[in-house]
Amino acid sequence: MCWANSYGANADGETKSTAAIQKAIDVCAQAGGGIVRFKPGAYVSGAIFLKRNIHLLLDQGVTLLGSQEDADYPSLWTRVAGIEMKWPAALININEQSNVKISGGGTIDGRGQKWWEKYWKMRRDDYEPRGLRWAVDYDAERVRLMVVWKSTDITIENLSLKRSGFWTVQVVYSDHATINGLKISDNAGPSTDGVDIDSSNHVLIENCDIDNNDDDICLKAGRDYDGLRVNRPTEYVVIRNNVARRGAGVLSFGSETSGGIRHVVAYKNRGVGTAEGIRFKSAKTRGGFVEDVLIRDLKLENVPLPFTFNLNWYSAYSYVTLPKEMTNIPAHWTVLATPVTPPERGLCEFRNITIEDVQAAGALRIFSAAGLPQKPIVNVRWRNVQAQGRSAGVIENARDWTMQNVKLTTTDGLPPAMASNTNVATPEMIKQ
Repeated sequence: MCWANSYGANADGETKSTAAIQKAIDVCAQAGGGIVRFKPGAYVSGAIFLKRNIHLLLDQGVTLLGSQEDADYPSLWTRVAGIEMKWPAALININEQSNVKISGGGTIDGRGQKWWEKYWKMRRDDYEPRGLRWAVDYDAERVRLMVVWKSTDITIENLSLKRSGFWTVQVVYSDHATINGLKISDNAGPSTDGVDIDSSNHVLIENCDIDNNDDDICLKAGRDYDGLRVNRPTEYVVIRNNVARRGAGVLSFGSETSGGIRHVVAYKNRGVGTAEGIRFKSAKTRGGFVEDVLIRDLKLENVPLPFTFNLNWYSAYSYVTLPKEMTNIPAHWTVLATPVTPPERGLCEFRNITIEDVQAAGALRIFSAAGLPQKPIVNVRWRNVQAQGRSAGVIENARDWTMQNVKLTTTDGLPPAMASNTNVATPEMIKQ
């Protein structure tokens, strides 16, 4: 066991302890691995990098506080929002390692307010007036809380994570990862996703309680040209016994779908006041697919949009137009603007999805499903669904949807509006 305090880590909540913590990790790793531990208190740190066979143990009463200095997060090659580019390191980094664990009941506080304010100022005062909504997420360079990159056999469990500058936990190009018992809170800033699984496989997410600004749990696989180039799926994922509170989606698929998302099982999850429930989203330049998904034993309370499918999601963010008058275009802008050819390669497919044993109450619009004429949403099986809301919503450009024991209770008692569908069943309707 290595105590970070033995190498100079200071628990006063003010003194920067990055070098001392990293020294403890490195010494422990050189000895073959083991536990790195802290005495109770608050430790300020910039980016730290865990090594093979290290268990970072943050006991209750221990808090890591993210440094507020940009220089404490060195720029490195990574993947951000679907493309590979240089970006600041996260507060906690597991890069090309194996058999790493972080646990203990303690707290990691990214203190992300600084980066939230930076983003909003850039977006409001500069980027949106110039029609560059699509670029600001990449240019703001907000610090993520925790990133697992090209690693295997990783466990992250029993921690309180809060105030991330950007995404909270991102698992990218990795396999055999367990995310268990995380409490994610106080993420009031933009794009403060809870858990993002990005072109990774054999992942378990369970027993988490997530309250944040954007997607609570999200599966991703790359964006547009660059995501199709990498062509690496997210697959073999189990998501169970989680609670989503605030946030954009209890469980989201996309919008980064380029490498494909498949073989996903989600059960015994719950949404409480989340903006959306099960959220499938992509765009006409993403490509890829979402398939072989089973969602069951789901409870949604006061979730306005329980079931959304959108293949043309958020055009101001999804589609890139470079300013004609601009010179010295940043390299990542060029990547984002690289066309997908032929264009039909950019059309994503949602197919072979089962949603069953669902209870939803307090919805505004139960179905919000919009496929494309050339890419309908195919083979969605609904079984044992009871949903109550203001309206049944809309289903358009869908094919081969079955509904067995699906009962919707709405204010008007009218079925979903249907448009351009083929062989799509109608649910049983009850007027409230």
